[in-house]
Amino acid sequence: MPAEKFELTIARFINAPPAVVWKAWITPEHLAKWWIPAPVECEVVKLDVRPGGAFETRMREGGGEFQPHVDGCFLEIVPEARLVFTTVLTEGWKPAEPWLALTAIITFEAERSGTRYAARVLHKNAADSRKHDEMGFQDGWGTAIDQLSKFAERLT
Repeated sequence: MPAEKFELTIARFINAPPAVVWKAWITPEHLAKWWIPAPVECEVVKLDVRPGGAFETRMREGGGEFQPHVDGCFLEIVPEARLVFTTVLTEGWKPAEPWLALTAIITFEAERSGTRYAARVLHKNAADSRKHDEMGFQDGWGTAIDQLSKFAERLT
């Protein structure tokens, strides 16, 4: 089966330089402001941006209890250029069985006076990719990127 059946992609231009977009990504209090589409709230539990480091967020709707959102592990970090995380491992390379297995490759590429931000999300099979797409991947990740864009523009 072709690779594209297992992956989803999205990209946007952000009117802020890669260093600023990177800062918005790797600073816990910044990530909490844009990572999950509003009005859902985000809590960053762990953000250890290094290979093997933890990436854990929770979400809350309407003032209820915080629920798990992402519990993963960073695989690769290239400051201001690329970060890769997966949900099939947790902190310290421990295997996990997430509700949705994925690996996300996020790139930050300088373009004009801003950043071409792209996400390539790999799934273990076509069914999981389809499930993620049907859950609203384009709208959900697109909204989060739009929130990131607005937030990063305010940081410049």
